[in-house]
Amino acid sequence: MKIALTQFAASKNPSENLEKQLGMISRAADGGAKIVCTQELFMSEYFCISLDERKFDLAEKIPSPTTDALCDIARSKGIVVVASLFENRGNGVYHNTAVVVDSDGTLLGKYRKNHIPHDPCFEEKYYFAEGDLGYPVWKTKYGKIGVLVCWDQWYPECARLEALGGAELIFYPTAIGVLPGETEEDKRKFYGAWQTVQRGHAVANGVYVAAANRVGVERDGDRELKFFGGSFVANPYGEVLSCGSEHVDEIVYADVDFSETEKFRKMWPFFRDRRIDTYGDILKRFR
Repeated sequence: MKIALTQFAASKNPSENLEKQLGMISRAADGGAKIVCTQELFMSEYFCISLDERKFDLAEKIPSPTTDALCDIARSKGIVVVASLFENRGNGVYHNTAVVVDSDGTLLGKYRKNHIPHDPCFEEKYYFAEGDLGYPVWKTKYGKIGVLVCWDQWYPECARLEALGGAELIFYPTAIGVLPGETEEDKRKFYGAWQTVQRGHAVANGVYVAAANRVGVERDGDRELKFFGGSFVANPYGEVLSCGSEHVDEIVYADVDFSETEKFRKMWPFFRDRRIDTYGDILKRFR
């Protein structure tokens, strides 16, 4: 089965971004993809680069006209869509949320990003409350999938819980890049760490991992982020099956075979040998 990740440079106009995203989803489906995943917060530029209360106006209630459009294209193309949105929950509470749409156009549910970063140009704690939906897994027409979002990538507990919930493939909508003054060597190390930790999640849990990153340079006042693309898919052995470019808007395809997941877990039975009776301290801040 073929899956696809979309990466593109977003504009300041949400309607343009939606049109662009729907076009890429349509082309991905025509290219044979059965599941398509967007980058993080595809409807806008990455507004978390700065603190600006006007940016809350970008948020939407879910379901919304955006999710209606995603459901329509999923139904018309017979594909599963994973998409990252800025959710207005109401009463001044907002979330960084991913939705999952099945191939018949049904909105199966949503995942709210649990780990919220706070770094220069990644001011997410200003905008997003922590997620409260746990780590759900959805049985879609084309397999059992989990979704995590960006900063969740660095926490092995997230991938483990979704794998234990039955996920055969975990998607990570992402927005990660470098700041002015950070060198090509810095970028090489950052990208290597980012890809390596997720490949490790694939191996440790016997799952496919697919991360869709943004591309392009975005500025707000004196702040700037250069997203380094490199969207990729890894198999349960941690092998990179496909990888996107650093700068170009593109669709990244990969073929996945869930029988490989079952085979891997039989050969390397990590779940069987877990010593859950020894892990109590994992719930403590420090040991």
